[in-house]
Amino acid sequence: MLAITVIVFFIGLCGIVLNRKNTLNIIMSIELLLLSINLNLIALSTYLDDIVGQIFIIFVLTIAAAESAVGLAMIMSFFRIKGTIELESIKRGEISRI
Repeated sequence: MLAITVIVFFIGLCGIVLNRKNTLNIIMSIELLLLSINLNLIALSTYLDDIVGQIFIIFVLTIAAAESAVGLAMIMSFFRIKGTIELESIKRGEISRI
């Protein structure tokens, strides 16, 4: 189980490091990182027979859901204003109005 969490974590990390142009891919990579942390907490709390890890997972899931909602709302507003979701045009401040 821990090997799966390490693989998922490194897939998310590579998604952030290697793809810095698309904001949607960065948000999905952050979700993969949070998923691997949750899987790790589940595995360790089951192994240690402790419920604290499972309770902590509820808080991490809440943060992940809020991050997804806020991130997707920001992407929608950037797309409406600029017409693209590429990170380079957002950083430069280019605005393309129709």
